[in-house]
Amino acid sequence: MTAAVTANATGRGRGGRRHRPIPAWALGLTGLLCLMAVVELVPRTGLVQERFLPPFSEMVSALVDQAGTSAFWQALLETLRGWAIGLAIAMAAGVVLGIVIGGVPLLRAAMSSTIEFLRPIPSVALIPLAVLLYGTEMRSTLLLVVYASFWQILLQVLYGVQDVDPVARETARSYRFRPLTQVRTVIWPTALPYVMTGFRLGAAVALILEITGELVIGSPGLGKQIAVAQTSGAVASMYALVIVVGLIGVVVNVIARTTERRVLRWHPSVRREVFS
Repeated sequence: MTAAVTANATGRGRGGRRHRPIPAWALGLTGLLCLMAVVELVPRTGLVQERFLPPFSEMVSALVDQAGTSAFWQALLETLRGWAIGLAIAMAAGVVLGIVIGGVPLLRAAMSSTIEFLRPIPSVALIPLAVLLYGTEMRSTLLLVVYASFWQILLQVLYGVQDVDPVARETARSYRFRPLTQVRTVIWPTALPYVMTGFRLGAAVALILEITGELVIGSPGLGKQIAVAQTSGAVASMYALVIVVGLIGVVVNVIARTTERRVLRWHPSVRREVFS
């Protein structure tokens, strides 16, 4: 029994051979294949009517047809453009305001109640205001994207500034570092991991609000295409566009995590993740 436990602990089986763990990507791919099989079989077996959930093969066929049209690619570019612009604005505003507010204790104390009041307001509650201001233009959805992702970034930057070592801060002040020098040498290295976490969270939230705004407001993009397909009864095309949105979400998450690892390759947490 002791030998078996030792073999399992060292990852070796009988004969001294070491069993390699299954790669994470292989497990993820297996899960996706299982999901595809379920979506293919459920409507064909009659558990769900095909007018509500068509087989996965029909979704793929509809996706191929969509990919052959210029309207699909134009909608895709509109969605990606709105997401990128909104995230960039939210990042710039969140980082700058987070450093300014977090770096001045009096200002942080004065703004804390305002932040706690505004942050819980759902972005979709601003849809009537956005429509009144900009109609169904891209700027309406952009307002929702910026508002939703801004809070994710701002809070993380505030946490990062608060985590700065007080001794390092006082040392910089005693040497009479200029405010920008303090930000560059003391605050930014500590806050950067929090900034990247805010970027990763904000990227996901920005995509969600971009699609939501296009669905509800009707601004150009994949969300509007999904709404048009739903109202016209093109169920397979609707699910095909939903699949595209899901794939965009996966790509956004991969890009955000890759960027985080590259920027923070010096950070102990990332180094432990790489060498573990």
